[in-house]
Amino acid sequence: MELEAASTSQSATSGGPVPSQRSQPTADPGKQPSQMLSVARRELLLPEGWRTSLPKEQHVWVSQVLFTRGKDGKPTLTSNLRLWWFPPGPPNVHLQPPTSPDTFFQRPFFLWMPYRMWGYKLSCTACSHRLSGAGLYRTVRRVLDTDGWYFMATEYLECRRCRKKVAGWSRDVLDQLHHTHWDEFPAILTYRLSCDKKLIGQMRDRTLDNGANRLRRYLLEEHTRSWILHSKSYLFAFAKFITSGAEPFATPPLPPRMTPVPSAKWLLSVYAREVALRLEETKARITSIFGSILKMDSTKKVTKKLAGAAAGTAAWVTNVENEHGQILISVLTAAKGAGLHPMATGLMQRYRDASVSPPLVLYVNRDCCSHGGPSKVSLLFHQWDQLVVRLDVWHLMRRFAAGVTTESHPLYSLFMARLSFCIFEWDQGDVAQLRQAKAGEVGKGPRGSGYGNIPLKELARHCRRRTRGAEETGRLIDEMLEAFGDATDTMGVPLLDRDKIQDIWKTQRRHLHCIQDPPGVHLYMQTGRLVKGGITLPVFRCARGTTSLESFHLHLDRFIPGTSASAAHFQAYLLEGLARWNEDRAAQAVGAADRDVVCYNGQLQHSVNELSEFLYHIKLVEDYTQPAK
Repeated sequence: MELEAASTSQSATSGGPVPSQRSQPTADPGKQPSQMLSVARRELLLPEGWRTSLPKEQHVWVSQVLFTRGKDGKPTLTSNLRLWWFPPGPPNVHLQPPTSPDTFFQRPFFLWMPYRMWGYKLSCTACSHRLSGAGLYRTVRRVLDTDGWYFMATEYLECRRCRKKVAGWSRDVLDQLHHTHWDEFPAILTYRLSCDKKLIGQMRDRTLDNGANRLRRYLLEEHTRSWILHSKSYLFAFAKFITSGAEPFATPPLPPRMTPVPSAKWLLSVYAREVALRLEETKARITSIFGSILKMDSTKKVTKKLAGAAAGTAAWVTNVENEHGQILISVLTAAKGAGLHPMATGLMQRYRDASVSPPLVLYVNRDCCSHGGPSKVSLLFHQWDQLVVRLDVWHLMRRFAAGVTTESHPLYSLFMARLSFCIFEWDQGDVAQLRQAKAGEVGKGPRGSGYGNIPLKELARHCRRRTRGAEETGRLIDEMLEAFGDATDTMGVPLLDRDKIQDIWKTQRRHLHCIQDPPGVHLYMQTGRLVKGGITLPVFRCARGTTSLESFHLHLDRFIPGTSASAAHFQAYLLEGLARWNEDRAAQAVGAADRDVVCYNGQLQHSVNELSEFLYHIKLVEDYTQPAK
């Protein structure tokens, strides 16, 4: 590269870019190119280790903005320290052809020096003695970013007692920083490369196929586009000085090759490492969830994705949910219902340690009652002696569906609707209010629209239901089976298999008490209000049954992207997915599903709210799932 004085002079007079080492002009014809290169390396104000690990196109500008020459002639770091340094880039107007592509491919530089910048008193983890500065760390790290790479350097710290040296970005140092400053550190470090945190943040959203392969495809496209744009700018700046018929310039140096994007496997390992850094916080958020109405159900949907040594070790995932749709716990077992004693023991201990009142109701899809003595589920949660175990109504109705000749029968939907009518009745006050609101809408709407036929979705949103009682339900089901006993379609195909449906009814009759609403328990929560026809209607959420948990199982399969994952990656995806799912359900429970501010970082929310409450006595960011101890 050119001497600093020469580069400053040429830049000031010509307005052109700072020449690079590979475009050194022959200022002294008596020197050979190798001698000139040696002089340039001595004059370049960069530590020797940085010259090796930092690409050549970054040398000049980093040297100029970060270093000055000390009295001893050695490079001295500037006293005006800050975290981010951005390159000047090429000039807007070129008065001569660029002699090098370096200025077109400069990238940002991040300088991490917590000891020198913020004056931290850091301790050695080996002997607890005070750490002191020991110069600059010899290696510059390359960090993967959205449209390219940036570079990161740090300081070296040394313990004068045990002579242990640590880099400023090591966990021994980061763990001693206040989280306000730690949050400034932008990357996740691995052995050779590093990755910016905002890229890993793209993998956190638990949607279909949002994994490492999708992220790598996105990065590959963005890196290629950025490299092509910079190459185009460089070639255009040179080509505009070539005119037809004139003597051509020397062939310009080729642009630097694009640095390859790391593999999807590497991105996945970085994601798992980032989750591990927040493991205690994530576990605290999940295990801080409680509820008074619980639901428990199992699914096979996601266990097939276990790969590697964990493949085939689990067949079921059992989840426990509260009335808001949040997941309290999720465990994998080899068989349905087997091995759940540790889960139940952990849940009971969680309630006891947090001094939270035990739940009132638990909805299940099996083992709800027994002919003599307590049921299996009651024995599983034996410490909760006031717990009422109830069978999910939807599972009971599905058992009746097994007595239908075919679910494609024209009368099947009518049969299931009538069965639901036999079990539930709508609150007449809520229905009357909804009819009045619909009538108000009709008065303003088109002629001929009636309000008698209210859609079921509107009824479920604004009206509450209750069970009719075991005796009334049994009588109505008897009448319904008698009415549908000989029902056929136009082709003469019967709806019911009479012998089979009678056997099912004989078996399921004992569950009529298990599906009734527990006395004194409020199963509906008001989550908002809606104005229809000039009338304000409440919006209800029902906590009865395990239907919401069945809906969660559909999303659970998306928590693990792709078709397979090792045990460690499976658990990382699952933990991250559960934490975000619970935060969304908590916001939805208070009518904030469409909130303008969305943050899933509990530590970040807690710290900013702690400061805002101290200064303004208000919470700056709403946190819907505050972690306990």
